[in-house]
Amino acid sequence: MHNLAIALHKKGFHVTGSDDKIFEPSKSRLQNHGLLPVKEGWSPDTISEDLDAVILGMHARSDNPELLKAQKLNLKVYSYPEYLYEQTKNKKRVVIAGSHGKTTITSMLLHVLKETGRKFDFMVGAHIKGFDTMVELSDESDIAVFEGDEYLSSPIDLRPKFLWYKPRIALVTGVAWDHVNVFPTEEEYNHQFELFAQTLEPGGSFIFYQQDPVLQAIAHRHPELNALSYNEVETESFNGETLVVCDERNYVLKIFGHHNFQNLAGALLVAKDLGVTEKDFWESMQYFEGAARRLQVLSENENASVFYDFAHAPSKVKATVAAVKDQYPHRQLLAVVELHTFSSLNREFLPQYEGAMENADEAVVFFDPEVVAHKKLEEVTIKDVEHAFAKKGLKVFTDGDKLHQFLAGKRLENSNLLLMTSGNLAGIDVNALAEEVLS
Repeated sequence: MHNLAIALHKKGFHVTGSDDKIFEPSKSRLQNHGLLPVKEGWSPDTISEDLDAVILGMHARSDNPELLKAQKLNLKVYSYPEYLYEQTKNKKRVVIAGSHGKTTITSMLLHVLKETGRKFDFMVGAHIKGFDTMVELSDESDIAVFEGDEYLSSPIDLRPKFLWYKPRIALVTGVAWDHVNVFPTEEEYNHQFELFAQTLEPGGSFIFYQQDPVLQAIAHRHPELNALSYNEVETESFNGETLVVCDERNYVLKIFGHHNFQNLAGALLVAKDLGVTEKDFWESMQYFEGAARRLQVLSENENASVFYDFAHAPSKVKATVAAVKDQYPHRQLLAVVELHTFSSLNREFLPQYEGAMENADEAVVFFDPEVVAHKKLEEVTIKDVEHAFAKKGLKVFTDGDKLHQFLAGKRLENSNLLLMTSGNLAGIDVNALAEEVLS
């Protein structure tokens, strides 16, 4: 939301906002643009008939006093995705969706478009090197590239966000059940992606990962879609580097892992649809370092590395662990994952994690029982987690200090440490930890 506020401010709009608590880095970034509210909290007096629009964030409540005042005045209340569509409805919209990899593919496309000199609007779910904000809107561009999330649009708009965008080009990376608090069955979750496919503009491109049976079935059921499938780019791995050959020229990439080779294949198809040549695509991708917290290297030396990743859902954890092990097969891998989301802390969903850490030489899971209680979920025990992951030798921590002591006591030699979380990993300073274990 703060990125959207900054984007609209830069476009020349008069923007104000409210929140009950504003954290860093949002606070400093809003302050730098003169957008930080004078005080935190809700004040219905800030809502008046002078407003052209109110944009409602997902984490406000339906009984929010400012929202109630806006509704009383019959002001137009937009959800976040609805307003992005409103700002880009006359542009060619590209939407990257899927249960995993969508941030990375969106980031790849933004990087390539920037490197090749194209003007474009965008929204992406992570900070990318070379970009000041995660949202940009302008009057000069004719393309808009959005990361398409299947989660709900707002407290009063319970449709998935990606149903708003009506893309000209849609890419779906894969479908793996998530968000059980909203989609209690796998069938209901899968159906959202079929609804998404049906929102394409007539004549639009539906690009999907070829090995995903859910997406195969959607494409089969909808012959009216201009369906294109992708698999994985051919690469070579040498000394921790990834090599791609195109037109007899070698391109050395900074990213690795089968999931990223799949991401590259999908991103290439979209880029070509936008008029980017394959040569320019690979030329640009040589300098792509990935999005923040997507196999981000916190620290490394000649025989060890510490990676930080956003992985939390079972399919993401499995793909990320496998990627690091495949890239460094001769190094021991210590993989750590925090269970933090509603789905991951749901006892009925936990069995989905079976085998997710199978490629790790040593595996650790952390969860905070207080978070479970805060989410009003049934109690989860250490035995529940051990049984769900079914990983021999799995260590499970519920105390953040003990987890920190365990990790800080490690000294990496010919080994890698992979930290995975969508939370804050018990408040551990991961940069300091990375330096400590490599010292």
